[in-house]
Amino acid sequence: MDVFDDLAVGGVTVKNRFVRSATWEGMATEEGAATPGLTQLMKALAEGGTGLLIASHAYVQKNGQAGPGQLGIHDDALLPGLEEMCGAVHAAGALIFAQLAHGGVNSNASLSGLEPTGPTAMENGRGEKVREMTGEDIALLTESFANAARRAVKAGFDGVQIHAAHAYCLGEFVSPWYNRRTDDYGGSVEKRARLLIEVYRAVRGVVGKKYPIAAKINAEDFIDGGLTPLMMAETSALMESEGLDAMEVSGGGGPVARYSSHRPADPQMPGEVVYYEGAARIYKERVKKMPLMLVGGIRSLEASRRLLRDVGADMISLSRPLICEPNLVARWASGDTRPSLCVSCEGCSKMAASGRGLSCVLRKAPPEGA
Repeated sequence: MDVFDDLAVGGVTVKNRFVRSATWEGMATEEGAATPGLTQLMKALAEGGTGLLIASHAYVQKNGQAGPGQLGIHDDALLPGLEEMCGAVHAAGALIFAQLAHGGVNSNASLSGLEPTGPTAMENGRGEKVREMTGEDIALLTESFANAARRAVKAGFDGVQIHAAHAYCLGEFVSPWYNRRTDDYGGSVEKRARLLIEVYRAVRGVVGKKYPIAAKINAEDFIDGGLTPLMMAETSALMESEGLDAMEVSGGGGPVARYSSHRPADPQMPGEVVYYEGAARIYKERVKKMPLMLVGGIRSLEASRRLLRDVGADMISLSRPLICEPNLVARWASGDTRPSLCVSCEGCSKMAASGRGLSCVLRKAPPEGA
């Protein structure tokens, strides 16, 4: 087994084991529509050799928008831009999944003009009051994920990924720090996973048995009293029993976490550090067959191969390295196996936050002789 071998995920086959992990690009319109710039970004990633792209984190309800320029998938009016994006990626020889998301507690009311809701009433990082979701809210959210999946199929996406990480709504329900409910959606691991399971079942009911459905979960929240790697693995095992096709393991996120979903380089730890290797081993002890996509701190072909060989990861997810070098996978495949030029400086996030769109502030490709 090698990173350049293909892999079946649900009803599709990915040409290699590399995944572009979804991120916020800040390149959609105010209405959430895909722009030519965002489509061009996806096309470049596909041309650069990555087998599977996971696009953005697209909100399934307007009140779940988390950031400016975020992609939406909550309205049929957004289909033309999504169709164009899928067509460009397919023409370049890659597959593309839509990531379905709701910001939950960390939704941005100043952008949506709507009240944020989450598993538990609290204030978010902007000082906005968040209302605890009612049973009616939960039912509507579940329906919204299903409707978003229906749009993904219509737009031409090869699969969907349900976002249950990074302190967004479904990840908040899974987390004991965010989820302090005393009803059937709070308490034990099984009860906290209930909404995620219901969303999965609703999506599966829309897309059919063979259409790929993945999910993304935190290895841990990096909050005292938050999700732990063991809880992650137990939740993942529940999702495997439901029939989920793949799980991507990440971590962190939200204003109270010690780490964001991405983090700057640590000067005390020079070199490559795979953030969630230990959590991946725990996952593999409890999840027997469902493919594991592992993301976080992976910068080299050598580490990618080691994670498949020694840890049991099935796919390697990359985000910032592909922002720095969209052609990284093709470079490695060509025999140029130098590590990614990405130095985790966080400049790409600052570019997106400035309104200029996601891009590397350093360099896009290795210079001659580097």
